[in-house]
Amino acid sequence: QVQLLESGGGLVQAGGSLKLSCAASGRTASRYHMGWFRQGPGKEREFVAAISWSGGTVYAAVVADSVKGRFTISSDNAKNTLYLQMNDLKPEDTAVYYCAVDLGTTSIPARVPSLYDYWGQGTQVTVSS
Repeated sequence: QVQLLESGGGLVQAGGSLKLSCAASGRTASRYHMGWFRQGPGKEREFVAAISWSGGTVYAAVVADSVKGRFTISSDNAKNTLYLQMNDLKPEDTAVYYCAVDLGTTSIPARVPSLYDYWGQGTQVTVSS
């Protein structure tokens, strides 16, 4: 069982920045993926970014084209924490942001929400124009 707790959401003006955190606890595997998804009002949950670990080392990171150049995913293995630095935020970035873990054995992170095994409760990000 893996528990995920997101934090760092809030209200920000367009052009501003926020940094989300996701603290993980419980049992994972030696190889797994950890990512961020978001779900805006009336929209489906969409992939934002993800990292792949093997043997405690990050070996892959992918970022959605819609946020590339503005969002950066990173991690602190010692703290079992995943981060999402969001810069130059736009009103269309408004959504609930979720952290998720995929214990699958694929070589690169999946972008499909249904392939992830564990989810956090989400944190709201609201960007005003």
